[in-house]
Amino acid sequence: MADDHWIQLRRDPRTGIETVRAHFTGHAYDPHGHDELLIGVTQQGVQRFRCQRALHTSTPGRAILIEPGAVHDGHAPEDAGFTYAMLYLPQDWTTRLLAQHGLGGLSALQPAFRDTLADDPRLVTAIEAAFDALHAGEARLGCDQTLDRLIGRLARHVGVADGPVRGDSTRLAERAREFLHDRMAWDVGLDDLVAHTGMDRFRLTRQFKQSFGQSPHAYLVSLRLRAARALLARGHRPSEVATEVGFSDQSHLGRWFQRAYRLTPADYRRRCTNLLDRDPGPT
Repeated sequence: MADDHWIQLRRDPRTGIETVRAHFTGHAYDPHGHDELLIGVTQQGVQRFRCQRALHTSTPGRAILIEPGAVHDGHAPEDAGFTYAMLYLPQDWTTRLLAQHGLGGLSALQPAFRDTLADDPRLVTAIEAAFDALHAGEARLGCDQTLDRLIGRLARHVGVADGPVRGDSTRLAERAREFLHDRMAWDVGLDDLVAHTGMDRFRLTRQFKQSFGQSPHAYLVSLRLRAARALLARGHRPSEVATEVGFSDQSHLGRWFQRAYRLTPADYRRRCTNLLDRDPGPT
């Protein structure tokens, strides 16, 4: 990693929450998504990213709220770069905490954050307190209390949006997405999606991108990366992960993983598990 980029990553084994503090200048990372809720704060500089088909600019003291699966990228528009702290909250863990606050499960709420950037000083304080407790490995009670406060404050920013009326094209795009999920590890071609949905390839690609913000290929790569990240965090070896999620080999996984997360698969695995990867070849 270049001298002007750095990443600090910890994973709490009890909750599965990852804490990431990072600094970037220029281009930070390519468009990608996560299975977790991303809750963070810009700590220094100007942080600019695309998410939910809009360009957002975050500055120190603003909270960043990104839903599971939401495609986003990142770059620094100013020479000084930016530094941020981010919590990656697993969906099942967050569902349980929301239920304890009487808010029901995520799947029942179908949550959408009202805003990707929130100017809520109390939320920012709650994010930073939870981040510091987890990142520093504080005792369980201290972590639990900061996380409860975070979820309580975060709940104020979760809303249920009335989605647009779904036409046939939207439903067929969703069928294509389901096909990609079911056959993530396959060598899927556009003709396979056409046969499954009955749409012509040009209309399918256009509607898929309109519905999900990515082309079918970009969505499939993002899906594979999210699956790879989960397996690596559990200690699976990069060479095994590459095959399991559908990349042609370990080197192929490594190229895409670094573009999205600015870490090699082996480095990410080590930071999450303290296991060294002894696979030969590129990581």
